[in-house]
This record gives sequence, C-alpha cells and structure tokens, in this order.
Amino acid sequence: MTKQEIRNIYKEKRKQLSHHTTEKFNDLLLINFQKAKLPFINCVHTYLSSSKLGEADTAKIIRYLQFKNPELIVAVPKVDVHSGNMVQYYFDEDTVVVHNAFGIDEPVNGDLITEKEIDLVLVPLLAFDKMGYRVGYGKGHYDKFLSRCRPDVIKAGISFYDPVDEIEDINAFDIPLNFCVTPQELYVFDN
Repeated sequence: MTKQEIRNIYKEKRKQLSHHTTEKFNDLLLINFQKAKLPFINCVHTYLSSSKLGEADTAKIIRYLQFKNPELIVAVPKVDVHSGNMVQYYFDEDTVVVHNAFGIDEPVNGDLITEKEIDLVLVPLLAFDKMGYRVGYGKGHYDKFLSRCRPDVIKAGISFYDPVDEIEDINAFDIPLNFCVTPQELYVFDN
C-alpha cells in the first residue's frame, strides 16, 4: 500500500477506538516501552499527544523516562510556519502551549534546544512497516527534523497497531525508526 492509502486507513481506524480501548492500549504501550534497552537519556524530544487526532499518550512514557533518567530534559516541537522546519523548546509543567493550525499543542515560547542535544525522539506516526519506516501525517516535518539530529539519536515510534507488511512509496528522505512499541509488542529494527 502507498503512504496515502495507509494514512486514510489508519486515521479511520483511530476514529473507531473507544475511550476505554485507547486507555487500555496506552497502559500496554507503557509496559512494552519499558522493555526497550535504552542507555541513559539526557534529553528526549516528544510530540504533545493529541486526543483529537487519536494519538497514543506520550505523557506516561515521559514520566517513566523521567523516573529512569533523573534531570531529564524534555523538548517539544513547534513548527515554523514560514520554513516548515521544527524547533524544539524546553518543556516542563510551567510551559504555556496553544493549538497550532493543525490542532496540535505547541509551546508559545521558551528556551530553545538544539537537535544535537537530543538523545531520544518519540516520533509521531499513523502506521509503520516491518522495516521500521513510518507513515506520518504527510507534511515531512519529522523527516526533516530527524535528518538534522545526531546520527546516533534513537528514533522510537508509538503505535496502537502492528506493522503493515510494506510501505510501497518509501523515498530517500524517509528515516526509519530504531524501534516501535505497540500494545502487543516491542519491534526492534536493524537500522
């Protein structure tokens, strides 16, 4: 299937999930995320989950990472509407966020964090394949961002669903994940 076909299918699948099922899946995602063999993490980049988009809850995973990595720096993205690039801001409980044009929470302002400071990226996705490639929302923000990160940055996907067999229209700009966690399993890729 192509990215657009997969995007359409998985957006619809997310809409069909009940609140109860979503909460159950989020708990199972955390359990499986804890199975990942991660080094000490100084800085994690995470998207702020959108229940409107039916995204998996990243907050539980962040709290787990903060427990395991004292003094963890949390960075969240903001898309520059002019360039299409993402910048990262330091995030804590005092950070003021607003909905952007896509209905996604972003920080209003704050201290910037460079891509080179980031050790782990929680990458948003709609679906992924057995090789670790993902289908996002189609804007390319994360592939551009990941290309500016350190080569050793850990790229972790979070998905409510198991992988599709193959994404037919992968291109040279697509950056695969190192692992992806689902409610059923932790998938590790040799990338």
